Amino acid sequence: MSKPVVAVVGRPNVGKSTLFNVLAGERISIVKDTPGVTRDRIYADASWLDKEFTLIDTGGIEPDSNDIILSQMREQAQIAIDTADVILFLTDVRQGLLDTDAKVADMLRRAKKPVVLVVNKVDSFEKFMPDVYEFYNLGIGEPFAISAASMLGLGDMLDEIVKHFPAQKQDEEEDTRTKVAVIGKPNVGKSSLVNRLTGENRVIVSDIAGTTRDAVDTAVVWQDQEYVFIDTAGLRRKSKVREDLERYSVIRAVTAVERADVVLILIDAEEGVTEQDAKIAGIAHDKGKGIIIAVNKWDAVEKDDKTMYRHSERIRQVLSFMPYAELMFISAKTGQRVDRIFSTIDMVLENNSMRIATGVLNEIVTEAVAMQQPPSDRGKRLKIYYVTQVAVKPPTFVVFVNDKKLMHFSYTRYLENRIRDAFGFRGTSLKFIIRERKGG
Repeated sequence: MSKPVVAVVGRPNVGKSTLFNVLAGERISIVKDTPGVTRDRIYADASWLDKEFTLIDTGGIEPDSNDIILSQMREQAQIAIDTADVILFLTDVRQGLLDTDAKVADMLRRAKKPVVLVVNKVDSFEKFMPDVYEFYNLGIGEPFAISAASMLGLGDMLDEIVKHFPAQKQDEEEDTRTKVAVIGKPNVGKSSLVNRLTGENRVIVSDIAGTTRDAVDTAVVWQDQEYVFIDTAGLRRKSKVREDLERYSVIRAVTAVERADVVLILIDAEEGVTEQDAKIAGIAHDKGKGIIIAVNKWDAVEKDDKTMYRHSERIRQVLSFMPYAELMFISAKTGQRVDRIFSTIDMVLENNSMRIATGVLNEIVTEAVAMQQPPSDRGKRLKIYYVTQVAVKPPTFVVFVNDKKLMHFSYTRYLENRIRDAFGFRGTSLKFIIRERKGG
């Protein structure tokens, strides 16, 4: 079940970053070391009461002239319209109601999506409320007065936002088909690949309008099993500004990954792996999905006997945070190795959902500890009491130890490698939670 998406739209200096950080809470600092997109704080998981949602910052607009103001505001608002379930339109009581606010309000009104109008920097309700009422003139409903910096008025605003979340449909809950997000930079061949997959199999069950995000999901049957491909390709707007384009492709990827079981990351063989690929891959890694890296346009690359090795090495180097990802070389144009995608998806999904019995798991860990002694500090040695698996998608393990501080990252990685040696887990990240237990 995918989380609702809330997109924050507004001019520069209205306090978007402050509000974003306040709503994301501590989680923003937890994800700061995650490779890829999270460093840019484009999205974060947030919650209010019992409702979880994905918060997206559609970026600041730095206009050089009046013409550019409107084109960039339009671009930004369009991202929010396409992507979000609810749009949070942030304005600034101190700057007052500006013409550009009114232009964006017109667009949002036509979008037929819920818009929550928020007036920020209201540090004193007594002093600023008359100015807040001016924002009724935008014609998009009641303005909610807040101060992100002082954390005033946030509860009423969040109550209003969650009110607009789509109700979970019964049939969506029961949809057990394997969902595959096809993500990657623009022009890497995402549409071509989905077309090739549907074309070769000749059994297109239906084109289902995608839930709340205006994506088109394509259902394909392969060997009596149904797969849903979530294609983010045709949903990219043209933009003169490269950064906007990159940000846009990242935002699309966040929402597609959220809904998927397995993520297929497409890389352009001619261009090679780039930092932007690492950002997009970082989203799937961050969300703990099954991951396949497919190097597309392999037919267009001049090859010798070392070409595949060189490409693999480079990809592993740039995407070093996900050494577990499955890697394949394909051509959507010629169909080279495309039929292997389905069996690879099945294998990765199986590993992402794999459960290991506690007894078997502890045998492996005991053996690993015997082979390499745990670290010690000032005469105190780490003791591992036992390990148990508590979740799947991704496989999540709780390790009970005598002292959390002694559990160095390198030793966790060592245990992960031993567990992978024993059980495979190809194509999926593993998550470890370290808990302290006295005595034993």
